[in-house]
Amino acid sequence: MSSRVCKNCGGTDIDVDQARGDAVCVGCGSVLEDNIIVSEVQFMETGGGGSSAVGQFVAGDASGRNPTFGEGLYTGVGRESRAQTLQNGRRQINTLGHQLQLNQHCLDTAFNFYKMAVCKRLTRGRRVAHVVAACLYLVCRTEGTPHMLLDLSDLLQVNVYVLGRTFLVLARELCINAPAIGTYRLPAILPVLL
Repeated sequence: MSSRVCKNCGGTDIDVDQARGDAVCVGCGSVLEDNIIVSEVQFMETGGGGSSAVGQFVAGDASGRNPTFGEGLYTGVGRESRAQTLQNGRRQINTLGHQLQLNQHCLDTAFNFYKMAVCKRLTRGRRVAHVVAACLYLVCRTEGTPHMLLDLSDLLQVNVYVLGRTFLVLARELCINAPAIGTYRLPAILPVLL
C-alpha cells in the first residue's frame, strides 16, 4: 500500500516492488512508475576489519548474474525464467491483440494484467495462450471494446468454456470487476454471428 493515487482509475492500492523497480496499480494494472532507482549505499565490516559495499553486481544485459561464480555454473533459472515468461506473454499478447485490432493502450494494459497473473502464480498449470486470451478479454470488458470471448476462442481454436473458466479465475484473483456486457451491444454483434 502507498499514499499514491492511480491516474487511470483513481485507486489507492499501489504495489511498489523495489526489486522490479516499478509501481503498479492493483486495481487496473496500470504501471505508474517504471525503472525506480534506489540510491542507497550500505557497507558491512569484513572479518579482517575492513569494509565492503553490500549488494550484487548487475551485468549490462540486466541478467543479474554474479561473475564470481563463473559462467559454467550459471543455469539460467530464476530471473531469466521469469523474464522469458514475460517476454513470451508480451509476444503472444501483441500477436493476438493485433488480430483483434486492439490499440497499444489495450495491449499494454493486457500485459500488465499478465504480469500481475505471473506474480500471483496464476499461470502455473494453465496454457500461456489461455491466460493471454483471458487478459485480453479482461481489457476488452474494462475498456468496452466490441469483442466477445467467442472471438478469442475462434482465433485460438479453443473451447470457449475453457477460456471462460480462465477468465473468471483471473478476474476473481486479480480483483478486477469486469463490467457486464450490456444488451445494447447485441444488435451489432448478432449479424456477425449469423
